[in-house]
Amino acid sequence: MTSTNDPAGTRGGEARDATTSFARVLVDEWARAGVTDAVVSPGSRSAPIALALAADARIRIHVHQDERSAAFIALGIGRATKRPAVVLCTSGTAAANFHPAVLEAFHGGVPLIIATADRPPAKRGTGAPQTINQVGLYGDAVRWSVDSPPPVDVEGAEESWRELAATSVIASISPISGPVHLNLCFEEPLVPTGAPLIDAAGRPNNEPWRRAAPAAESLGADQAERLSAIAREISAHQRGVIIVGWGSELRAASLNALARATGWPVLADPISDLRGTENEVVAYDALLRDQIFASAYLPTFALRFGALPSGRVLGEWLARVERVLAVDPDGRWIDPARTNTEVLVANAEASTVAITTQVGQQRPSVSWLSLWRESDALATAALKSALDSTEVLSDSRIARDVVSTMPPSSSLLVASSMPVRDVESFSPARSDISILANRGVNGIDGFVSTAIGYAIGSQSPTVALVGDLCFLHDTNALLGAAQREVDLVIVIVDNRGGAIFSFLPQAQSPESFETLFGTPHSVDIALLCAAHGVSATEVWLPEEVAPTLASAIADGGLSVVLLRTDRDANVTHHREAWSAVSSALSEGMR
Repeated sequence: MTSTNDPAGTRGGEARDATTSFARVLVDEWARAGVTDAVVSPGSRSAPIALALAADARIRIHVHQDERSAAFIALGIGRATKRPAVVLCTSGTAAANFHPAVLEAFHGGVPLIIATADRPPAKRGTGAPQTINQVGLYGDAVRWSVDSPPPVDVEGAEESWRELAATSVIASISPISGPVHLNLCFEEPLVPTGAPLIDAAGRPNNEPWRRAAPAAESLGADQAERLSAIAREISAHQRGVIIVGWGSELRAASLNALARATGWPVLADPISDLRGTENEVVAYDALLRDQIFASAYLPTFALRFGALPSGRVLGEWLARVERVLAVDPDGRWIDPARTNTEVLVANAEASTVAITTQVGQQRPSVSWLSLWRESDALATAALKSALDSTEVLSDSRIARDVVSTMPPSSSLLVASSMPVRDVESFSPARSDISILANRGVNGIDGFVSTAIGYAIGSQSPTVALVGDLCFLHDTNALLGAAQREVDLVIVIVDNRGGAIFSFLPQAQSPESFETLFGTPHSVDIALLCAAHGVSATEVWLPEEVAPTLASAIADGGLSVVLLRTDRDANVTHHREAWSAVSSALSEGMR
């Protein structure tokens, strides 16, 4: 009989290296299932998996010394590829540093395999070094988790190892993408012993051990019946809107067809990746800040796909709409403003086609859409004039110019806080680029690391727009970044603190505002970048932003464009732009 304390194993009397065999089976099955990248943080207890990854050319290895950064790099790869990347660490607090990325992956629907090495269960609770309770470490923020005991050479072990690896990939992408946690316990020795390996052949023709059936895109009978009733209801509402946020799972062609059939305006968050479609109202954020417009153009029906857009203005306006229907294939009630009156649990594509087909017999209200589009044209022109007139760098114009400068087929990652809101408020509609953000938890954690991971995964030109505090929160991402061979330009808006708080009620407490909320820093970001071997170009004039960014993108590699703005002036610039929109509406529409 094989002892559970004998990692080599002695099945049939022949000592074999179970630990190395287990690690290589896991890596082989991951590769068969489509995993292409692994991010490894150095450590001893994780050596079996790290060595197995290094021995398999099918999976690219990216090493990062900081576990928090490593996990967000893996998350960025998952965002780009739609496949889980593996992130590996040793035991103890290393595993705890994965937690912020785990939360973002869970709430943002990003596939991710977290592999935490652990000491044997007998060491738990004994004060053994680098030992904590890693079982269930991430709580309910994972799609699946397992505490895997030290590998031993027993009958059927090989099949169970392959099942473990295959299930980890399937659980990370189906039915809802997200993180899975493998807590892998290892006995010493942690490196190959030289003993024979266990013959653990997988499926023929390099097939994975198990596959997950793709999610059904057809509608059930109950769903189809409900959609028929919804289509009839939509046909009765001339004053409707279509709202699209991230995670909608809609295709542009389907959204266009629905917009034509209903004659409703489309309000699409830039990070929905569905801008530039028909009936789109680009400047909806600025329009809805005008109280007269917001009241006069209140719809009687709102059809929602995906999460709510980033800014709070549209959500507050939506709370005044009597009928709000959200379509979500996963049945998640993504509704922080509590505006939904119904959530339809059905495939978004199939639902859209069904509604379009049945509503298509109706004649949409041309006047309702025309009024929205005319107002949008006025607002867009007013915003352009207001932004062009600024003689100093402003956050709002920077957001517009960054989006405008992006080359086709490139990607823009936008940080939380002000950047994602400024892109929503001021950027033009671009259907030929991808715009993404970590909006699962909306935190500033790991943004630079996510951008590096995304650039690794997409292998295409990538730009990251980030504020100074968000950048400084993740400066460890720059460790070794200059050698990663990515095409990434990081645009840093340095306003010496937390600009978003200047727009919030906290700004009305000047005696404590700077200390508690503004939190100014004294870091020379250009010098910090230089210390990591990353070149930083400082720009001082608004007209220089676009050409400097275009040149940096064309040059390739990793670089930084540093823009210094003033927080107080930033508030003024925003309010002047929104005021210009109100004035244009007053003159042109009333």
